[in-house]
Amino acid sequence: MRTTDLAPTRLPDRLRETQHLLFVARHARWTGALHPEDGNHALYHREVREILEGLGIVLSIADSYAALFDAPDADFVLPLLNRGGFFNSEMLLPLLCNRLGLPYVGASPIVRGLSDDKHLTKLEAAARGVPTAPWALFRRGAPVDVARCPPARRWVVKPNNSSASWGIRDAHDRAELAQAIAEVQALDHDALVEPFLDGSDVEVPVITLDGAPAMLPMMIFEQADPTHLRTYQEKRDLVDRSAKYSLRLFDDPELAARIADHTWQMAEIFRPFDYGRFEFRVDFATGEVRLLEVNLNCNLWSEKVFGRAAVAAGFTQADLIETIVAESMIRQSPAAAVQRDAA
Repeated sequence: MRTTDLAPTRLPDRLRETQHLLFVARHARWTGALHPEDGNHALYHREVREILEGLGIVLSIADSYAALFDAPDADFVLPLLNRGGFFNSEMLLPLLCNRLGLPYVGASPIVRGLSDDKHLTKLEAAARGVPTAPWALFRRGAPVDVARCPPARRWVVKPNNSSASWGIRDAHDRAELAQAIAEVQALDHDALVEPFLDGSDVEVPVITLDGAPAMLPMMIFEQADPTHLRTYQEKRDLVDRSAKYSLRLFDDPELAARIADHTWQMAEIFRPFDYGRFEFRVDFATGEVRLLEVNLNCNLWSEKVFGRAAVAAGFTQADLIETIVAESMIRQSPAAAVQRDAA
């Protein structure tokens, strides 16, 4: 995995001139400020659309799954419609693309499912010796016995497939734990239970460069209070979180080396994928590092982890988006891949 000498990948003229790109996102046509429910996610989708419009490639825009119910007039798809309002919705666009034989940015549906299911990701980590917190999973419809939960003074209970901490809550005793599990399952999600880990989240953004995973600079959401539970509302800028945590470059060489090794081990599980964020919880008081989850097809907004890390690597936001699209197209276009290998 490359970590230095990173340079953007440009969309080859051959692809720029022949490919028709379809961009599908819930807020692909958004023109306003924060969305009342999705917050800064709408700004993110608008930003990506505006960058794609500047690439000089034929571009179509869609904001629903219906765009792929029948074959669209497109050669390639950038699918960012991950939260569709139903269970496992993140896999539907890749499945629809597969049904139509359309290549797309991201990873295959089964790989998306492996990463989006936090329980399965943690099983992969445990099998490889990558440290992760003990956990218990409660699938909807199966018996709930809170005695299966690992011992802790405080637990985190969250939807097993959610993003941006949607639906997360905590519990301090077994009664609260049972209630929290019931509340998550009432949201039509399986419930994952872990001990709460004090510390801050270190985020490792990984893209593809020259056909192989490449790590952008690590970022940390440094918490003023290491016991604070970050919420969906905070992550979407729907409430003020400025006094609670801040995003900056991670600059601890010893811990960064350990995290990089863990990231490499986990990245190999999901290849090929075009981009993803590998999340770790670091307790600076003890030096412990624990894998939290892996988010393929994660948020690329310029004000979040990927955008800030790209700038630290010398990329503009437009460079980042073009690189991800170009690398994916090249990977799935044999003629273009041969041209790159010969260059």
